[in-house]
Amino acid sequence: MLKAAWWGLAACVGMDPALFYPPQGGSVREAKRICTSCPIRVNCLAYGLAYGEVYGIWGGTTEDERRRMRKAA
Repeated sequence: MLKAAWWGLAACVGMDPALFYPPQGGSVREAKRICTSCPIRVNCLAYGLAYGEVYGIWGGTTEDERRRMRKAA
């Protein structure tokens, strides 16, 4: 996967990826908290939607939240 220029500006850089890919039923609270202050949150969400990311937290959204966004679009 090619990383976009904005990727390195993310608030999650250097954090444990497991925070953003919790097991089914696991808490996403900490990941979402990190995303709220992220300067590239919009880019991350756009990436997650454009590439059909079905796992993990992208731009502060869960898999279910992105699924609903895709259906609404």
